[in-house]
Amino acid sequence: MFGWEGDLPEPSVRMVSDMQAVLKDPECSIRGPLYFMYRDLARTPEDREWLKYRKLRYDITVIPSRVVCGERVKTKGHHHPKNLSGVGYPEVYEVLEGEAHYLIQKRDMSDIVLIEARKGDIVIIPPSYGHVTINPGNSRLVMANIVSNEFSSEYNEYEEMRGAAYYELADGSLIRNRAYPDIPILRRFRGEPLAAYCTLCRAPLYSLVGNDKDALEFLNRPERYLPELTKCLEG
Repeated sequence: MFGWEGDLPEPSVRMVSDMQAVLKDPECSIRGPLYFMYRDLARTPEDREWLKYRKLRYDITVIPSRVVCGERVKTKGHHHPKNLSGVGYPEVYEVLEGEAHYLIQKRDMSDIVLIEARKGDIVIIPPSYGHVTINPGNSRLVMANIVSNEFSSEYNEYEEMRGAAYYELADGSLIRNRAYPDIPILRRFRGEPLAAYCTLCRAPLYSLVGNDKDALEFLNRPERYLPELTKCLEG
């Protein structure tokens, strides 16, 4: 399935009912599964030990193409806490199939960015940015991510604000979430050109597992890589 070499566990399933707090339409009555998360994957026991030693997790998420009460299907959205050095944990994604819109927003709402990504693109979520992933296309979106396993994601802010600062509708338009009183103009750019600015990772993402011992250090020690992480949003 989607090019994964190895066994897959049963996925965690996000139901539409789990998303009620973040949908544009709070009265949405659609039910059923929305997307599927295969967490903590490794192709070999050696790879699993490599990831475990570095306190990392490799996941795959499958998001079928769908419209939910007028919105393009999306993930729930979450923030990452800060590490012991006081810097937020980043995350890295790779699009394996389809296309993705990564709608990211700074925790203090000083910056909002929509990153358009396609198969083979690498997108890094820098420290202090929350993120929602949207499937804007007519085929399923399959994406991989590597992230520290030293924290739990924080969903409460997205739930309290009824989602991200913008909703993407069925026709591809983006409309503002009025629960946010003051937000900056949305910045928008493609993921592929970002590779010229942000060189911390490369595709395929899994090729880093078991090879370069320091390649993913920035996921747990972002304070050592702040200039590079800042460049990831210099579209």
